[in-house]
Amino acid sequence: MKKVIEIEDLCCRKCAERVERKLLLLDGVTGAKANFKKGWVFVETVLPDEALASCVTDAGFHVQTVRPRRGLFG
Repeated sequence: MKKVIEIEDLCCRKCAERVERKLLLLDGVTGAKANFKKGWVFVETVLPDEALASCVTDAGFHVQTVRPRRGLFG
């Protein structure tokens, strides 16, 4: 399932890379791509929202929301 994690204090490229690396270490995450300008991380995963939020919090960031990613046509 594709999900979007909105992060409050994602300020630079290095921070975005740190979140990506931390998420990719989790079993069940097959992809992670962060956009620090928008404060989003797109994740391909089978894990529950709580596990993703906990991982991002452990990396030192504050999670605003975790939601399913909607595609262009739906």
